[in-house]
Amino acid sequence: MSEPIIRLENVCYRYPRTKEYVLKNINLEIQKGEFVAIMGENGAGKTTFCQLLTGIIPKEQGGKLKGDVYVCGLNTKQNNLCTITQKVGIVLEDPETQLFTTKVKNEIAFGAENLQKPVNEIQEMVEWALEVVRLKGFEERHPTALSGGQKQRVAIAAALAMKPDILVLDEPTSQLDPIGTLEVFEVIKKLREDYGLTICIATHQSEEIALFADKVAVLHQGEFIAYGTPQEIFQDLETVQKAWIRLPQVSELALYLKDRGLELNGFPILKEEGSQMILNELSKQKRGAAANG
Repeated sequence: MSEPIIRLENVCYRYPRTKEYVLKNINLEIQKGEFVAIMGENGAGKTTFCQLLTGIIPKEQGGKLKGDVYVCGLNTKQNNLCTITQKVGIVLEDPETQLFTTKVKNEIAFGAENLQKPVNEIQEMVEWALEVVRLKGFEERHPTALSGGQKQRVAIAAALAMKPDILVLDEPTSQLDPIGTLEVFEVIKKLREDYGLTICIATHQSEEIALFADKVAVLHQGEFIAYGTPQEIFQDLETVQKAWIRLPQVSELALYLKDRGLELNGFPILKEEGSQMILNELSKQKRGAAANG
């Protein structure tokens, strides 16, 4: 297997003027092109983890960092933020805090302009990023006139214009309605599938993670307590309850039916598989009743 694109080795971190470490004994490897979700209760350390990957911690936040964080082969302690942000893009929870220009095209070009990229290269990157996030034709629109999902897609486009290898998203859909949430996740899916971008997302959105993610890392009180596929994580009910992770609705339905005597052949995390399992079991019971009748 090739060298992981993200690697954390024995990482512990505490903020300035505090004694307690908010991240403890973090060891994790993420391969190039993987879609990894970071899940856990509020206060588990998800935002701190995201900021570690971008170099914001400890470069801007200060505090005490033990261990090492590597992104694209770069140790975040030994490289400046300008170097790291060309490898790692970040999208925050609230799109309003990231948008501050008067036109969508200016917003997307801002980061590349600060790096003093050639004008023609910036124009090409802006056009490409708009195409990827499905906002072609919105170039002259004012960001405040957009829907929540569109604003977050502009924020993603602004990160993409830097041509990063890794995209880190910190609760990017927590303030969006279901339509906006689906819009954002579909864009993230396209980035991973069409462009091989490595995705690391902190989120509570279980349905979308069941559908799109390769792996889930569960944070609890600053430590990773589980790591596996969405199927492996969601059916580990002890871990799910401990970390206050909400199950996909179809999984909750399966557990409800099991409590009432309907034994499904498996543990569904996707709607389609859940529907099929329920239909199969009902059909089986119907055939059994007919045979005994």
